[in-house]
Amino acid sequence: MDVPAVVALRAGGVGVVVDLTGEVPKVLHWGRDLGELSTAGLEALAFTAIPATLNNAVDVPPTFSLWANESQGWLGTPAHEGHLEGRATASHPRLAGAEQSRGPDGSAELMVRLCDDVSDVDILVTYRLDPTGILAVDTEMTRRSATLLKSDLRYHLAGVSTMLPLPRRATEILDFTGKWCRERAPQRRPVTFGSYVREVRRGKPGHDSPYLLTVGTSGFGFREGEAWAVHVGWSGNQRYLAEQLPEGAGGTHAVVLGAGELLRPGEVSLEAGQTYAAPTCYFAWSDRGLDGLSDRFHELLRARGTHPKTPRPLVLNTWEAVYFDHDLDRLLGLAEKAAEVGVERLVLDDGWFRGRRDDTAGLGDWYVDAKVWPHGLSPLADRVHELGMQFGLWVEPEMINLDSQLAREHPEWILGPSGGLGPPQRHQYVLNIANEQAWAYLLERLDTLVGEYSIDYLKWDHNRDLHEAVCRGADGLDRPGVRAQTLALYRLLDALRERHPALEIESCAGGGGRIDLGILARTDRVWPSDCNDPLERQLIQRWTGQLVPPELVATHVSAAQAHTTHRHAAQSFRLITALFGHAGIEADLTRSSAQELEIFTTWAALYRELRPLLHQGRVVRADLVGEATVLHGVVSPDRTAALFCWARLATSSEGQAGQVIFPGLASDRDYRVRIRGEVGHPSMFQVAPPPWVSRAFEGWVPVPGAVLRLAGLAMPTLNPEQAMLLEIRAA
Repeated sequence: MDVPAVVALRAGGVGVVVDLTGEVPKVLHWGRDLGELSTAGLEALAFTAIPATLNNAVDVPPTFSLWANESQGWLGTPAHEGHLEGRATASHPRLAGAEQSRGPDGSAELMVRLCDDVSDVDILVTYRLDPTGILAVDTEMTRRSATLLKSDLRYHLAGVSTMLPLPRRATEILDFTGKWCRERAPQRRPVTFGSYVREVRRGKPGHDSPYLLTVGTSGFGFREGEAWAVHVGWSGNQRYLAEQLPEGAGGTHAVVLGAGELLRPGEVSLEAGQTYAAPTCYFAWSDRGLDGLSDRFHELLRARGTHPKTPRPLVLNTWEAVYFDHDLDRLLGLAEKAAEVGVERLVLDDGWFRGRRDDTAGLGDWYVDAKVWPHGLSPLADRVHELGMQFGLWVEPEMINLDSQLAREHPEWILGPSGGLGPPQRHQYVLNIANEQAWAYLLERLDTLVGEYSIDYLKWDHNRDLHEAVCRGADGLDRPGVRAQTLALYRLLDALRERHPALEIESCAGGGGRIDLGILARTDRVWPSDCNDPLERQLIQRWTGQLVPPELVATHVSAAQAHTTHRHAAQSFRLITALFGHAGIEADLTRSSAQELEIFTTWAALYRELRPLLHQGRVVRADLVGEATVLHGVVSPDRTAALFCWARLATSSEGQAGQVIFPGLASDRDYRVRIRGEVGHPSMFQVAPPPWVSRAFEGWVPVPGAVLRLAGLAMPTLNPEQAMLLEIRAA
């Protein structure tokens, strides 16, 4: 279709306006939908966005273009860097064409073609504004083959960054760091001059993943403030940036927000006719704080054709129940108890394969250990299926122990420099799955296991970082291998799912070390952390939910003493915390008392009752003073039902929690509130709770929506590490 001089993409309450009149297009606006502007209105937007010409600067107004670089006077991070065998380093892109379209789902799309005669590459940038308001940006760079003078030169790509400008009112940065068992710890800082850059060099997003780099108005919170965010849908190395130059970014824009794949030197060298396809970068805007951003990402994921359609089954994972002690009778007894309490999927964790008595050996030998399982896994798998449960299996296909038959037979399959391997991590190395023979071996083994034992589910782990991720090329030289490893993983998952369409897969990486939209395009849930301590999980789950909806986040309840922190927690606190996600059990039920089994059974029934709401509703989080208490919940799309968790994580100076607002409800509705006490009541640090609480323990308490949403309820003062479950229904 004909493309106007200024293009406006509109969807989901978001607008993106691109000016196509210059040598390189400019993004004039990304944020709130500006409405149906006329041609004259769009031209006025472009004209009034031209900034002043500054002293002692380039003699034209500074411009931040769709493909920013020095040829336009831009002195910040360029959209791409590279060279032709040491030449043609100063690229000069120019507009070669554009196409605009609208999808049947209401999405809006703009494809922009640029050509760079200096670098001898063609660039295709595609903006797709989804009905959810998420802007997905895809970039392809193709080395030309028509220019004979340069066709014998490789184009060495150093990096590609997808960037968008933000207005001056974006003054505060929020992203994440973390470690094993403490993933997605938020950190805030002001926007300052210069570049704030987060680079991921672990070969996966990592436990310290930036996850979602957000820039917002001062003090933006869960429910208030304007925010812009970017996420890289890629399971390898990544790069995020927020940048501000004294010259600004053109017009009213001051800050640049960007991201992309982090490329190692020599990782992408394009011969004539070859194309580099950058990972999709997802940009989201909200004028309703962080909850508005998560709304958009949750809607995006739920709209996928691959999104789970069936109720998320209650899981029992055997790791913290038996560890490496795979005794068939004990596991059969565990399966029987699991079925009795209402478990719907049993997953056999680490220790089932050849030579795997601890974590020092066996990785790579994906054959059932006949010494431990003389009749294979069939006695357990068949019994699990007979009991009406699904059967799942733990695997870690991308890893290898040196003490394994595979390592002894194929040392050349290990990812590492030819000069010698560096230190192991968790006693293991990485299998080079970009090696076609290694890739084919894994596909055959996994395909055979899934078929032979009618496996319904794989817990797919990835425990170590990719140190010295290089592999020997056909020329005998070492080459960087993270990108090839990531693409091979995607091909492996895709091939396995093609052979077994009903198979579900969980992304685990030493806990939550690989959670991104690239892996979620091929998996059905994520394991957010190896830590099941409910005190830690309250915050880990809260921030994992910034990107991923509850039905895709594994939330397991473990024994009273946490495996990782050794902290003891009340049963009700553990059970309520684990309810808000894809719930499961990580404990040995054969050692539970009759009373404990009864509580597990009650909790399982409660999960089945509430999961339609938990897994289809909108996640809401209250902005509270301090970090001692949290209020979070899920509200149905029509706002007729909600489930909230009120929890205290630590003591505080205040004796009273005060009146707390319940977000997400309708002010013009009447509601009923009750406290669900089936899994136990919290202990409280007070003589008596607020009167409404005492009544809500016994039955429904009528409360107008305006009171819940605008005035709030006086909340009880719980003891630390206690939680209360509140159900709200329209009257």
